[in-house]
Amino acid sequence: MAYITLNKKNFFYNLDIIADKTKSIDKIAVVLKDNAYGHGLCEMAGLAKEYGITKAVVRSQNDAEQIYKYFEYILVLAEKPKKADEKVHYTINELGAIKEFPRDTKVELKVNSGMNRNGIEANELAEAFALIKEQGLELKGVLTHHACADEEGDYFEFQQKNFEEIKQEARVLAKQYGYEIKFHSANSAALFRTKNFDEDMTRVGIAVYGCLEMPPSLPIVTLKPVLSVYAQKNSTRTLQEGNCVGYGASFKSVREQVVSNYDFGYGDGFLRSCSNIYKTPENVSIAGRISMDNSSFLSEDKELLIFSDARDAAKFAGTISYECLTALKPEIERKIV
Repeated sequence: MAYITLNKKNFFYNLDIIADKTKSIDKIAVVLKDNAYGHGLCEMAGLAKEYGITKAVVRSQNDAEQIYKYFEYILVLAEKPKKADEKVHYTINELGAIKEFPRDTKVELKVNSGMNRNGIEANELAEAFALIKEQGLELKGVLTHHACADEEGDYFEFQQKNFEEIKQEARVLAKQYGYEIKFHSANSAALFRTKNFDEDMTRVGIAVYGCLEMPPSLPIVTLKPVLSVYAQKNSTRTLQEGNCVGYGASFKSVREQVVSNYDFGYGDGFLRSCSNIYKTPENVSIAGRISMDNSSFLSEDKELLIFSDARDAAKFAGTISYECLTALKPEIERKIV
């Protein structure tokens, strides 16, 4: 069956680079949402713990429960708890949601600095602090998220300026209400774009997996991809000139050549937009359309490396590495190498 390898050495290398930017591994929170960007939630949690990481960011309560034993701090981005927990913090994404959090819940307040997706508005800060206190919640942090840290232009600086103003007001309110809070805004791109990182924490996702991309005008970041996908051969046949392969007969052989079918298809996460055009890292061409459970290549190798850098695969698919990675189904075996 198709399988995925996770390169531990590359993962640790990426964390070394990140720790050099933060000046402390205690400031690193690894983002493990969406099955650790397709890498495997528990597999990557275990590796992060082995490196010495104590903080993680996830999407849901279920994620938090699965990795609970690995970390001292877990931030849930998009779900409200049924009860308070000692190590799990929950994100407040809008003012009206504050009353829905159970008493004593550790919460972090997301504030909109310009992305206009989640978070209270900056002019709602005072009201939010009052409601949090009234609800009996433990406010532990204030955060925001950048929309354009990995793109050229001045929108990143615009949001940075907005968040600085938010932090100034939040510090006054925290003192007023007796809260000790931490601030964080830097995602992967923001961390590497910041000359002197001075926030309390960074939420690094795509960078730890080695697939961060930055425009040429922004700082060059040399990271190493962690994940590779391999497929196993189902069958081999010899095509004659004029023979077609797969659904729609979209591949037509122009000469006698060997084609093999491999057990990795769009049902496994191989994006169908790669049909007819894809080439593997070893320059093996796909033959025809990607099927649900398999795909055909002009090869007779028993095993085929489908991709070792999601950024390259994404170019064939006309998308971003995030989509190629998170499309990979959890059922595929993941091996740490």
